[in-house]
Amino acid sequence: MYYYSERPNTFAQRKLQDNITIDIKKRRLQEIVDLQRSHSLLNNKLYVGRNYQVLIEGFSKKSNEDFYGRNDQNSVVVFKKKQANIGEFVKVHITSCTSATLIGEII
Repeated sequence: MYYYSERPNTFAQRKLQDNITIDIKKRRLQEIVDLQRSHSLLNNKLYVGRNYQVLIEGFSKKSNEDFYGRNDQNSVVVFKKKQANIGEFVKVHITSCTSATLIGEII
């Protein structure tokens, strides 16, 4: 997400004056980002305790000991590698989450 900036050759750029300071734009953007994170975390918490089939897409950004993949709802899931390989489907139990990622273990 980005704060508002005029686009060249638009009605707003030609006819309207931008009367909002950059500080206010940035503050408003941060409020939206914070609200989105809050909603995402609440939504991801609904997945905790459930099992999902996950397609392994690659190694986690944070550790080569973990894989990441996506479930049927296109949510990112991170879990320990165990005996699985990239490109395989595995059943994963979701144990926790962040606002952006589900965390689980292969079952």
